Amino acid sequence: MVESVKEMRPQSAAGGRLKHWAPPIIWMSMIFWFSTDLFSADNTGSLLSNVVSFIYPGATQELFDSIHFYVRKAGHLTEYAVLALLLFRAFRSGSQARWRPRWALTSVLFAFLYASLDEYHQTFTRRRTGSVYDILIDTSGAAAALILLWLLSHRAGEKEEWSEREME
Repeated sequence: MVESVKEMRPQSAAGGRLKHWAPPIIWMSMIFWFSTDLFSADNTGSLLSNVVSFIYPGATQELFDSIHFYVRKAGHLTEYAVLALLLFRAFRSGSQARWRPRWALTSVLFAFLYASLDEYHQTFTRRRTGSVYDILIDTSGAAAALILLWLLSHRAGEKEEWSEREME
């Protein structure tokens, strides 16, 4: 009974937008926080050093530096992959359609613009620097996530076609 009353109540336009746009805005705030000196290479290095030493006590400084570099770049890739998926969801805003190229391209463009602003922000911190290469990594993460989403969506569509054919 409660569900049917809830279904009957129309959702306000502002509430609907907030539902879809709050997650990417919160995630962008997290990215902004990750771009502070608190998450500089010096600070993340000490934490990662403990993990690497536990897993591989004989790790050389050279090996650790390589691991640290790749973990940090994987963080960039992942942060912006998540952002792109959240943006795509926001642009989609509950539409029944699974995929629209415009939603994906706009999501990647927003991710690129935010990555650029984020790297610019880092130029104002004491222990961070802005990097064009990081913008490229961030944008690549966003694009890769949306390509994967497209592939999964396309595959799901094929499965639905097969299910519909079997029912005929």
